[in-house]
Amino acid sequence: MKALGVEPVMITGDNRETALAVGREVGIEDVRYSALPKDKIDAVKQMQVEQRTVAMVGDGINDAPALTQANVGMAVGSGTDIAIGAADVVLMNPDLRNVPATFEIGRAVVRNIHQNLFLALIYNSVCIPIAAGLLTVLGLGEFDHMPMLAAAAMACSSLSVTANALRLGRFVPKSLREPERTEVPPSEGSPGTGTPA
Repeated sequence: MKALGVEPVMITGDNRETALAVGREVGIEDVRYSALPKDKIDAVKQMQVEQRTVAMVGDGINDAPALTQANVGMAVGSGTDIAIGAADVVLMNPDLRNVPATFEIGRAVVRNIHQNLFLALIYNSVCIPIAAGLLTVLGLGEFDHMPMLAAAAMACSSLSVTANALRLGRFVPKSLREPERTEVPPSEGSPGTGTPA
């Protein structure tokens, strides 16, 4: 999460020892324990007052009000129906790596939307005046057929935007990628190297 520029905060109803142990295990420094449902929603509201965008992950009835209050509520699919109903996003697998993956996917989608808007803006800025007959008005009569070409270019524009959006289907978040394995070459004379004994 920190690599994505997200500051994780753990707010739990668990006791101090359990909460701090889990926080250490997952690398969360800001751990708040023995929290009641009201404490969770108050913490979310306070972060929002500080102009922070808050994503809340929860799985129980006690998390539902805070999930609703958060800018983005994420429920774990194995959680309660109330938490799932209060959430904007449902994580179907309880693996915590899915939380940063969700952020990465969201950012990739927004980036793709911006790219597609840019492509559409370029097309519209160039081709609509041509389709309206601008070249003919400017005395370039030999380009009378350009409105038809501009209309045909609309199909190409739509295809380019669609193809760009389809790239998201191959997107794999860094947090879910398998680490690259480096093979150690066998040393000379070791078994399996084919070196005669």
